[in-house]
Amino acid sequence: MTLEILTSESLAPIRHGFFTRRGGASSGVFAGLNCGPGSSDQREAVALNRSRVADAMEVAPDALVSVHQVHSADVVTVTGPLADPPRADALVTDRPGLALAVLTADCQPVLFADAQAGVVGSAHAGWRGALDGVLDATLDAMEALGASRTTTTAVIGPAISQRAYEVGPEFLDDFLAEDADNSRFFANGTGDRLLFDLPGYGLHRLRRAGIGRAEWTRHCTYGDADRFYSYRRTTHAGEADYGRLISVIRL
Repeated sequence: MTLEILTSESLAPIRHGFFTRRGGASSGVFAGLNCGPGSSDQREAVALNRSRVADAMEVAPDALVSVHQVHSADVVTVTGPLADPPRADALVTDRPGLALAVLTADCQPVLFADAQAGVVGSAHAGWRGALDGVLDATLDAMEALGASRTTTTAVIGPAISQRAYEVGPEFLDDFLAEDADNSRFFANGTGDRLLFDLPGYGLHRLRRAGIGRAEWTRHCTYGDADRFYSYRRTTHAGEADYGRLISVIRL
């Protein structure tokens, strides 16, 4: 099966892609394009999947750059291949030929581009990273390379939607402590449960930071098992592990 790559006209002409799970060499619960070396999938399958992504992005395998994601607000400025991926959750570069990749399975993959300045970025933004400012920090790091946030576009790729993201009341408290107006990203669920709008919050943080344009592709990872891996869906199904989707951008 050929790879399926979702793109956004808003990021054109910058080369990018939100890869679905379709295609790839993995099997079982990982069936498809699992690109997560931290999963219990066969290393050979993950390496082959990442090689296919590199080919699709027209870069060498070692130029497909990613970090050891830890749900932080830390950003790495990339100038070449990373032999030992640092602990961080976003990458930026102004170097052509480097493909910046993030892995997700419900969290937000966010791709950034200032085509005028020739600067791109990618971020892994779960609720903790988004709340702690990883999206703002990515824009700051891009500006340090000569980008302007007013001419930067960010696109949020496939992520868990509000209707599938049930949380407890203590979760709301963390967001209210940051800003009382964050209550608007929560809806009532069953009992004391709440439904959190992660992409809506991500868009809010990007726009509040002064970005020129921000959008979400409106694909829900939880609701489409044929196309997307989902940590939460795997947990509800009682499965042992889950695959990781990859999202990539390059100059």
